Amino acid sequence: MVANQLGIKHFQDKLIGKGTGLMVNVRAPELPQNFTWINCDREAAREGDRPLSIKSLRGRIVIIDFWTKSCINCLHVIPDLKYLEQKYSKYLTIIGVHSAKFEHEQHPDSVQQAVWRYGITHPVIVDSDRYIWQQYAVKAWPTFVVINATGYIVATVSGEGKREFLDNLVQQLIEESSGQRTVDQESLQLNLEPDQTLRLSPLAFPSKVIACQQSNSLFIADTGHHRLVIASLNGETQAVIGTGSPAWVDGDLEIAQFCEPMGMVFDYEQQVIYVADTVNHLLRKIDLKTRQVSTIAGNGTQSRYLFPHGGKALETALNSPWDLVKIKDKLYITMAGSHQIWMMDLAQETIHCFIGTGAEFCVDGSYEVAAFAQPSGITTNGDELFIADSESSSIRAVTLGDFPIVRTICGSGQLFGFGDVDGIGENVRLQHCLGITYGAGYLWVTDTYNHKLKRVNPTTGECQTICGSGKAGLQDGFGTDVYFSEPSGLAFACNYLYIADSNNHAIRRINLNSQEVTTFQFTMLCSPSVCIPNENK
Repeated sequence: MVANQLGIKHFQDKLIGKGTGLMVNVRAPELPQNFTWINCDREAAREGDRPLSIKSLRGRIVIIDFWTKSCINCLHVIPDLKYLEQKYSKYLTIIGVHSAKFEHEQHPDSVQQAVWRYGITHPVIVDSDRYIWQQYAVKAWPTFVVINATGYIVATVSGEGKREFLDNLVQQLIEESSGQRTVDQESLQLNLEPDQTLRLSPLAFPSKVIACQQSNSLFIADTGHHRLVIASLNGETQAVIGTGSPAWVDGDLEIAQFCEPMGMVFDYEQQVIYVADTVNHLLRKIDLKTRQVSTIAGNGTQSRYLFPHGGKALETALNSPWDLVKIKDKLYITMAGSHQIWMMDLAQETIHCFIGTGAEFCVDGSYEVAAFAQPSGITTNGDELFIADSESSSIRAVTLGDFPIVRTICGSGQLFGFGDVDGIGENVRLQHCLGITYGAGYLWVTDTYNHKLKRVNPTTGECQTICGSGKAGLQDGFGTDVYFSEPSGLAFACNYLYIADSNNHAIRRINLNSQEVTTFQFTMLCSPSVCIPNENK
């Protein structure tokens, strides 16, 4: 194709001409009609009349978003796309092209789950083998390709933080195409496919879980419902915190709101829960004595500054805090969006980068050189921090103190070095591991995209599969007879492991004595859409 012969020229240095218009010289390659589409009219697709071809969209401006579900930068741009969709609905069509990085992301069901989880309403095409990626000469996630009303590519731009550029470009293209034919939104025959099971499910994409033996409590980040659930270790629901609607609201438990909360830590003595309110880019504090939710770090905006820095906690912008752990009066946070580990001093009310240059790599060593790749899970044995470094599919360790050192316990340490191989050290292969906890002398890891639970010796680096078939599903039992679906977080208590089985919208439990896995049952817990809100006890 022409796109392959000429490549696609980047227009970052020719954003919007001063009265001269934009360069137009490459016709957009047609989109494959036999690929899997999501949020589209499937009946028409079966008849060979798929509505979303470049040809059928002549007269409209098109933005193609190349993304993959594991990429934090891709998730950051979802609000930008929603903003543009709403502002220019009469003129603009956005098409997501999901070009997989990890093997698991090639499966259409995996992409469908991500579309539901992140509330994506525009059409998405599953580009499992990166065929469309190659046709459009894409090199990075996310990448936006802008196509004008006559079907020609006018700009390609990569990375997050491009809302203003895209907004200005779309506005100019609308002005330039004034008077030309436009395609009505209704004629696109979009068929959004809400997950009715998810809408009614008591839990929705739970991402993290913590367990406390002293209080007989289980704390669940009900991420898809934007709330926290507190239950007993026997499954009796004790409280629900958060209205179920995504927002940033402090105050009484009855009115507090979160946006995709994830990691948590519970201070039993103070009766306080600390929460990584990920999409709000905040750290929140839930005081169970006073029944108040407050913000303790972040200002509600996403930080674009990657170099190590810090300051007063409430004045410092954060970047997708994902998980956290507490040691004495300090919180240690996996800052997934900036590929760093941060530390908050609760007494001083300050926060700063603890270690990580901000580069997305897997580099061991001192503060000056150490690098992470979207760190997503964190735990500790009191002497070291242990990190599930998701994009490098590795388990890392960080010493505590004024001069921290990073080492890789197991995994390849490469951004594309993933797989499913037990073994020792660098011979181990994991696939986008998200959860980690310490208990009984071992590290327990949710090998998320392999749908398995694994045990890691923090000293020797030996990694062993404990249970999981390696395929997505929901089935209790023992060993390889067990099926998970993207397990994401886990906690240890009373010789049990509690697992947030995200895509099954369930909490699973494994008895480490018998190694039997069962699905946790809750009493008096319902979805926010079907129960009376704020029935906190």
